[in-house]
Amino acid sequence: MNYGNGVLWQNPRTYFLLAVILYGCSAVYSIFLWRRGFRRDDHINYLLLLGGAVLHTWAMIQRGLRFDRCPVNNLYEAMTFVAWTIVAAYLVLGLIPKLRHLGSFVAPIIFGIGVFALMPALDVPYKDQPQFRNGLVSLHAALTLLSYGAFGLSSVAALMYLTLEHDLKFHKLRAVLSLLPPIDRLEKITSRLLWAGFLLLTAGLAFIPFLLKQRPELRLAADPKVPWSLLVWLLYLGLLVLHSRFAQSGRRFAWGTIGAFTFVLLTFWGVNLLSPAHKF
Repeated sequence: MNYGNGVLWQNPRTYFLLAVILYGCSAVYSIFLWRRGFRRDDHINYLLLLGGAVLHTWAMIQRGLRFDRCPVNNLYEAMTFVAWTIVAAYLVLGLIPKLRHLGSFVAPIIFGIGVFALMPALDVPYKDQPQFRNGLVSLHAALTLLSYGAFGLSSVAALMYLTLEHDLKFHKLRAVLSLLPPIDRLEKITSRLLWAGFLLLTAGLAFIPFLLKQRPELRLAADPKVPWSLLVWLLYLGLLVLHSRFAQSGRRFAWGTIGAFTFVLLTFWGVNLLSPAHKF
């Protein structure tokens, strides 16, 4: 790799690596915010995530321009897209001072996803044309990945809810002095983000019948991604129904939200590797 002629800085992965480093700095700084009990409106963490997001966005733009398509064609790109969705949504919500401390919960998750995405085996080089070379497939992929980003941010809000609930139960003074949003507002944020993710996932899955017309050789019955996607859809539908119809709220709802996204994170890459239609 030649440093003198600037080849390194023309590589989109370099900018993503720099973004992950900033996300890591944000994750470390978040530890100090946790220890302080979130007692003041701190802009440093927000700026660290903003700087990482700028580098992250530039890496994705360069990647898309280089291959002339939406950068969601392999596991590296899929993971970076999900991470970008989470941090971009946070940067919008973080404009509200009471929600700025979401960054302390977002940073460790984004850093972990970034480190995992940087594994060389995930960024498989293209032998010919990318699989997601038409707009319809790219739209399907983008909508589903955006939904995972919304689910990720909802799990962050749920973790924030559990932290505040713990402080209210065991450290009442710290809970009173902290600048975290009220606990009922955190529950509403979690629910609304879940609804946003669920609607995006439903829209993404709705494209499957049209995609099958373009690729009649695919067999849904032999594709493990299909029952997995249906399971994820039913999992979040169940969470939303229990919350809205059966008053399953508070601690159980928060743990269910975190558990559902943990399942998605731990199984997403494996299912894609086994899927004939999604094998990158």
